[in-house]
Amino acid sequence: MMPCWPLKTLPILTRAAGVALLLLVAAVAHPADADTPIRIATYDPGLSRKGPGLLLRDITKGAPQVIAAAQVIAAAQPDIILLTGIDWDADNRALTAFATLLRDQGLDLPHHFAARPNSGMATGLDLDQDGRLGEADDAQGWGQFTGQNGMAVLSRLPIAGVTDYSDVLWRDLPGNLMPATPDAIARTQRLSSTAHWDLRIQTAGGPLHLLAWAATPPVFDGPEDRNGRRNHDEAAFWLTHLPDAPFVLLGNPNLDLIDGEGRPDAMQRLIARAQDPGPRGDWQPPQTGANAAQRGDPALDTASFDAESPGNLRVDYILPATSLVVTDSGVLWPAPDDPLAPAVEAASDHRLVWVDVIYP
Repeated sequence: MMPCWPLKTLPILTRAAGVALLLLVAAVAHPADADTPIRIATYDPGLSRKGPGLLLRDITKGAPQVIAAAQVIAAAQPDIILLTGIDWDADNRALTAFATLLRDQGLDLPHHFAARPNSGMATGLDLDQDGRLGEADDAQGWGQFTGQNGMAVLSRLPIAGVTDYSDVLWRDLPGNLMPATPDAIARTQRLSSTAHWDLRIQTAGGPLHLLAWAATPPVFDGPEDRNGRRNHDEAAFWLTHLPDAPFVLLGNPNLDLIDGEGRPDAMQRLIARAQDPGPRGDWQPPQTGANAAQRGDPALDTASFDAESPGNLRVDYILPATSLVVTDSGVLWPAPDDPLAPAVEAASDHRLVWVDVIYP
């Protein structure tokens, strides 16, 4: 019988063990019809707080923002969803509680995975070299406590295994753009500001690889452009780690290729290696303030940021392999008179993005 781990953290598999498990997965039939589209989503639901345990408290209390996030996800009815922007705890109590809340909203996603993110992971070093230790900027990824602003995957389909690349050092990425860095820091600094995961999902047609990440914003630094360089390299990592099997790149690369700051080369090369369905929202807010000067199609935007700067941007992506058949896609951005609109506004400044694919 194929093992699955409902509502528990999955074991991290070695790459060799993952290959062996894929062979087992291929031999196991799944009751779902292979011709039925799989809805894959990515969303930053705003489930990060300023201290450990606070997210679980808010979920348990039924805080309005948490309820709104659950309503948005339930409305989209994904088969698989990557959450970027959810706090991690060692026992996955918050994620388990949120999965229960989703089930109460009519969406049962019994399989999930979460692991300690790099955000908030203390290094003991002065990474930003400002003469002070123990600050959020001195963690592997910006964070006030370990687990802040992590990632999680919830799925209707079994998760066959995970390869976690989050401990890869930035300096070890071939062709990296890491600026000049003291050796002690270079020997410690990881590439991932949050995480890089390859999750293998068991589908009726075979294993589907979800290549998930959430990158640092390419701003909030100085002339050395450390964040811009790291943002670029977090996307560039996947250029050397695309599997031969069908895959979906998804997450929050934190980069608008037209209207945002940053270095677009790596994301452009990823898109060239996959396909961009260009998910679109049903409604866009008035294009005033910073939005009025933008050149990109506002229907592609996935986040509603400050109206004066930077405005609304496309920072959340789902990029299926060319071997997958895309049947539909969208950005959950309803008009103000839509019954779901209040929940979308209350939950997060990001919008849920979804793509329907058929396994080849």
